[in-house]
Amino acid sequence: MNNLTSVCVFCGSSEGNDIKVIDEVLLLGEKLAEQGITLVYGAAKIGVMGKVAEGALTHKGKVIGVIPDFLKLKEVVHLGLTELVTTDNMHERKMKMHELSDGFITLPGGFGTLEELFEIITWSQLGLHQKPIGLLNINGFYDHLLQLLETMVRNGFLKMDNYELLLVDDNIDRLLEKMKEFKPTQVPKWLKSDRT
Repeated sequence: MNNLTSVCVFCGSSEGNDIKVIDEVLLLGEKLAEQGITLVYGAAKIGVMGKVAEGALTHKGKVIGVIPDFLKLKEVVHLGLTELVTTDNMHERKMKMHELSDGFITLPGGFGTLEELFEIITWSQLGLHQKPIGLLNINGFYDHLLQLLETMVRNGFLKMDNYELLLVDDNIDRLLEKMKEFKPTQVPKWLKSDRT
């Protein structure tokens, strides 16, 4: 059983055009707050990012935002967070978010969201961490991505063990339960690292 005291959420800085996404994102923030799980995210007050923070803060949750200095503009950064961490660049931002988190959840987003998801799952594949990685597939948003991953498995580019590192559900409670019950696979000795 994983002790999820903090979860990093990867998501878009745009709201998109599906109201179901916004409703679920607010609910995720609320549920994290209710369970005493700190939300770690990219510190924006706009888009899906702003909504997940709003959901947590409205229900007295702890929210830590991590943002690189060049994005720290008044119209972007959320100034009502529990804690705001500023980094020198995007690479430091991702490292800090990783350090602060016991697990990760990806919500709908664009290029940046996918980049964060695939970097953190690649780190897991390489044995650099053993933290659970969840994908909240709201309203089928990631159906086509999951089909692509299945194609990668069928075509021999992705091992099933690594495919299964990604915990997928369209229900928040079930996804959090899967993350708490996650047991990391054993990585080859030559891939093991002191970084966990």
